[in-house]
Amino acid sequence: MTGILQFAMLAVATMFAAAAAVGFYWVLLRAALQLMKPATGRRVGVRTELVRGTMQLARAFDPRR
Repeated sequence: MTGILQFAMLAVATMFAAAAAVGFYWVLLRAALQLMKPATGRRVGVRTELVRGTMQLARAFDPRR
């Protein structure tokens, strides 16, 4: 009887530890994602000259030409 009780307590303690580890991992993941965000106060617009240059390169190397 004591062995069953000790095993049950070990199982419950393991589940609590696993839940705490998952919660701690989630908090650290959210903090890392927050730190990776750009530190700009406004949205950075798309630079149209890069888009035009990319389209020109795609046309230049198009195999169907």
